[in-house]
Amino acid sequence: MNGGKTHNMARSRPVFRRVAFAVVTLALAGSLAACGGDDEGDDPTAPGTGTVAVAEVKCTQVPDEGGDVKCPTEIATDPADVSVKTSEGDFTIALDVDASPATTTSFRHLVEDGFYDGLTFSRVVPGFVIQGGDPLADDSQRAGSGGPGYYVDEKVPDDTTYDRGVVAMAKAADEPAGRSGSQFFVVSGPDAQLPPDYAYVGRVTKGLDTVAAIESLGVGDGPPRKRVTIDDMEVVPQS
Repeated sequence: MNGGKTHNMARSRPVFRRVAFAVVTLALAGSLAACGGDDEGDDPTAPGTGTVAVAEVKCTQVPDEGGDVKCPTEIATDPADVSVKTSEGDFTIALDVDASPATTTSFRHLVEDGFYDGLTFSRVVPGFVIQGGDPLADDSQRAGSGGPGYYVDEKVPDDTTYDRGVVAMAKAADEPAGRSGSQFFVVSGPDAQLPPDYAYVGRVTKGLDTVAAIESLGVGDGPPRKRVTIDDMEVVPQS
């Protein structure tokens, strides 16, 4: 594991969340196949009884992040892609709704809100990641600390890896694994060598050449030498 790179990703979201205004609980429901005998049916939570399994995740509103988007109120589980149009070309992200239902719900919620339109890829690290989604990127005093006005917590699967094309959410070093706001990164190197701490969004399925073009503008660990804008992001149902 490359400890330096892990530290860089962790510090991409400095400590800034301190006050929670409200918490909204999202519920993901999935039907279980009915089977087993009558005595199993006595326990409504037992697997195999035809009841509903519910996994809860929390979305917390926070102040003064540069964004004022409200928490999503329903989990979205239908397969979908996100098309990303940038000043350097286009690429497509396939959302992994099975692995990360809360994270992908939040991500598409921000896309549908238009939150990302006009923001930038403000951090480009050659051989590592391109990172965008910070509404405070142009504020010299607060760059790196921006978010949508809320955060979501979701467990990251232990077997999560971050190889080329993977899209995940950035977080601060002192934030728990799986926390996400609006800042996201696309892995541009062969392997980011990160621990499974970063909320998983999905994978770039089209346009890796665009990711490479943005990566080529990197000059270290910071802003690219040329401003790269996110012109439009749109949720597209998978056929």
